[in-house]
Amino acid sequence: MSMMWKRLYPAFHLKKLADLSPEFLQERGLKGVMLDLDNTLVEWGEVTVTPETAAWVQEMKNAGLKLCIISNALEDRVRIVGEKLGIPWVARAIKPRKSPFKKALALLGTTPGETATVGDQLFTDVWGGNRMALFTIWTRPISRRELFFTKIVRRLEKRVVKHLTKKGIISE
Repeated sequence: MSMMWKRLYPAFHLKKLADLSPEFLQERGLKGVMLDLDNTLVEWGEVTVTPETAAWVQEMKNAGLKLCIISNALEDRVRIVGEKLGIPWVARAIKPRKSPFKKALALLGTTPGETATVGDQLFTDVWGGNRMALFTIWTRPISRRELFFTKIVRRLEKRVVKHLTKKGIISE
């Protein structure tokens, strides 16, 4: 069982995306950041980018970090947000599969050791990132709205979070 748990351990935990600083990433030798779309960059099902998120993206770019969206969502929405932010994207990713992460690495031009992935789901973003040996960052979902399937997975995720908290891997 512990091997399964390990796959779901994020390297780092954030309350929200804007709490992630370029310095934190650069101190760890990270040059590229893969970003989940729904409930990480924007609210689920939305294309509206908040001023805070837009400013964060700009701060990352100014620091010389490369960004890429990696999302299981359909092309249309991912493209709209990618174009708004001026960053490349991989849509219909089917995370935690490895191929979308490989595509995102190619777009970023970075190696797994130089790349972080940020997302709100342990079973897609963190597990997928860990399978590729990326620096995995787990963040709280922006909104409570999400796919019915995701709501079911969240119940299981709650149990994992309890375990991670008990082990001292993350703090609530």
